[in-house]
Amino acid sequence: YVPPQVRNAQETLDDKKREELGRLKKMVNGLINRLSEPNLSSISGQIEELYMANSRKDMNETLTDILMNACVTAVAMPARLMMEHVLLVSVLHHNVGIEVGAHFLEAVVKKFDELCKSDAEGKECENLLALIAHLYNFHVVHSLLIFDILKKLVSIFTEKEIELILFLLKNVGFSLRKDDALALKELITEAQKKANTAEKKLRDQTRVRFMLETMLALRNNDMRKIPGYDPEPVEKLRKLQRTLIHSSGKETELRVSLESLLSADQVGRWWIVGSSWSGAPMINDTNSKTQQKLRIGKVSSKIMELARKQRMNTDIRRSIFCVLMTSEDFMDAFEKLLR
Repeated sequence: YVPPQVRNAQETLDDKKREELGRLKKMVNGLINRLSEPNLSSISGQIEELYMANSRKDMNETLTDILMNACVTAVAMPARLMMEHVLLVSVLHHNVGIEVGAHFLEAVVKKFDELCKSDAEGKECENLLALIAHLYNFHVVHSLLIFDILKKLVSIFTEKEIELILFLLKNVGFSLRKDDALALKELITEAQKKANTAEKKLRDQTRVRFMLETMLALRNNDMRKIPGYDPEPVEKLRKLQRTLIHSSGKETELRVSLESLLSADQVGRWWIVGSSWSGAPMINDTNSKTQQKLRIGKVSSKIMELARKQRMNTDIRRSIFCVLMTSEDFMDAFEKLLR
């Protein structure tokens, strides 16, 4: 039972909150509507001020909603407009905090997954994929996520997926090659296998041949073979990004997999520092009992004997002891411990 006066107080509080959120939404909407390359600096500054004046949660939700409404439409969005919106997210991600980019990324990826499973006729999937591609271009997210998405699309391999693979490779293919050539090579091999085993109707399509040619052009670093490939707009905006952010881009990249993002509600968001978790235990008892064997390379029996004398009685203690005793210097020890 809630007494009437408490009930009234709660209702007025809710109304007040709703009014505040409405006002905030109007302000952010006004800024996003005016967004363009020349005024990006002033608009990002104004949004940063709003972040200082309001709760992060409200700001993240409001900003994500407005950007999703602006960018995810049934018609294909102009690439330039897309880049400017993502660049704004990237600047806020670096200057305000990584939870800005993380919140936006999670919303985009979940929406993309949901639309891929449904048979949506519009261009929403391409628009969402463009957002993810540009989040990678502007160092908000690591290439790990892009490879996860590509692997998923290759594993399904229908007309719609082939279209999306081509779209993604055209946008970020050469950056992926620079970041992780080996993973790209494996992906190309997988796609070739899939194309060979696909049914004849799909295999004879010019689109499949075009996709394989695009992949080979990427592997051979041949930019001329990819029609419409123009890295200049991204490069120009990257230069602008460097002038707007106060820190270097690499250390704030979110190294998060597709699976982690899709199951964030079940297993928590480990990629955001300080995010609270109020769900079920993440590791069940059976997993914790099987201890992981650590690879520490070949260590002499003398060191192992020393470890035993020092009562290093678990694998992890022994491996840490061996690392500390056999490292050349502190950097070497640091690298080995990380591994």
